[in-house]
Amino acid sequence: MREAERALAIRRNAERQARRARRRAVILRLTPRPVRLARQGGLIARRQRAQNAVVALAFVIVQVLAWFIWGSALLSFGVLIFSLLLVPVLVTLAFDRRT
Repeated sequence: MREAERALAIRRNAERQARRARRRAVILRLTPRPVRLARQGGLIARRQRAQNAVVALAFVIVQVLAWFIWGSALLSFGVLIFSLLLVPVLVTLAFDRRT
């Protein structure tokens, strides 16, 4: 009698675990996987990060100098707009990023 109850309990436990595993598999299949945002580690990627840092630093320096030299908000805004239009052109010419 006890052996039959034990066998029944073992079978129910196995069924419950199988159901749980199937449910987990369905949930894993339906949930989107997070996008991996790993940085590239090669020489070209490092060089491009350094170039981007130089461009960003130069942009900030130009904006700060424009603010301190002229002091006018309207003129500083004009320098900002001009810089935003000019930076992609200069990056393309200086770093040969045509693609």
